[in-house]
Amino acid sequence: MTLRSTLYDLKLRHTFTISRSSRDISPVVLLEIEHDGIVGYGEAAPSRRYGESVETVQQFLAGLNLGQFDDPFQLESILDSVQGSAEGNYSAKAAVDIALHDWIGGKMNLPLWKYWGLDKNKTPISSFTIGIDTPEVIERKVREAEEYPILKVKLGGENDQEIIRAIRKVTKKTLRVDANEGWKVRETAVEKIKWLEQEGVEFVEQPMPATDLAGTAWVRERVNLPLVADENSLRLHDVPKLQGVFDGINIKLMKCTGLREAMQMVHTARACGLKIMVGCMIETSVAISAAAQLTPLIDYADLDGAALTTNDPFDGVTLVEGRLVLSDRPGIGVVKRDPVRL
Repeated sequence: MTLRSTLYDLKLRHTFTISRSSRDISPVVLLEIEHDGIVGYGEAAPSRRYGESVETVQQFLAGLNLGQFDDPFQLESILDSVQGSAEGNYSAKAAVDIALHDWIGGKMNLPLWKYWGLDKNKTPISSFTIGIDTPEVIERKVREAEEYPILKVKLGGENDQEIIRAIRKVTKKTLRVDANEGWKVRETAVEKIKWLEQEGVEFVEQPMPATDLAGTAWVRERVNLPLVADENSLRLHDVPKLQGVFDGINIKLMKCTGLREAMQMVHTARACGLKIMVGCMIETSVAISAAAQLTPLIDYADLDGAALTTNDPFDGVTLVEGRLVLSDRPGIGVVKRDPVRL
């Protein structure tokens, strides 16, 4: 197997602001695994929140030795080896996992959703993210997102109510709120969520810091809106601990090291009575299309990461009036759109 990787800067349509950071460019690492004349594509979209950067991703990939394996169909053994090669490095491991799954689909000439026996017509509507901004810019973003029936609103700052009021000036669409750990005080979280209950909000994602799981449980007892875990829901072993604290989990390939563990998290969450959302970082259509293969199994989707950018180098899963449309292309279903050389 031959591995090739390259750094790629995704340019955002608008400055993207959440409760802890802002950015105009989001760097990712694109990966190719080639074997037997077939190329599988992968991607790492690292987050400093989880101790990663494009530099750590490239270092991890450069030190990876898959020479002991002569067939990508040895998926379990290969991924066990990748998992054990270093601590952390979640998105770097996800890039390898995605590329291997894409290669297998390419070799079998099957899209992953069909390989897994799923119904591509059962994909959910994806939300479209509105980052923290001034009321004027918020209104403009909402108008630009006219085709999307569900909006995901980033809160967790000083002007939360101002943002919601700006949105409600121009639309009555269903809203989902993501505080990204921004509400540090329990009473503040309860007060804000109770206000959001009157504003057509479907659920609230990660209201409290991940380190305060007891605080989140305290909040949940006092509010009516469902709570969905993001920063508390990284990997498979996190899922059982979230019963009774959250109502659902957000699975991201970049947190859980890829499709293999994401599928395990889906089934574990179901066994625990938790709703399931599949989300994303700012990503190209490689990682978005990979995650989309799982969506016939889930309740909610937030897979707009590529739609927030202006220079996605791949063509993959599409959004039609917000609904994810899976193709019959093999693997994760992507083709290069721009000449990105790896």
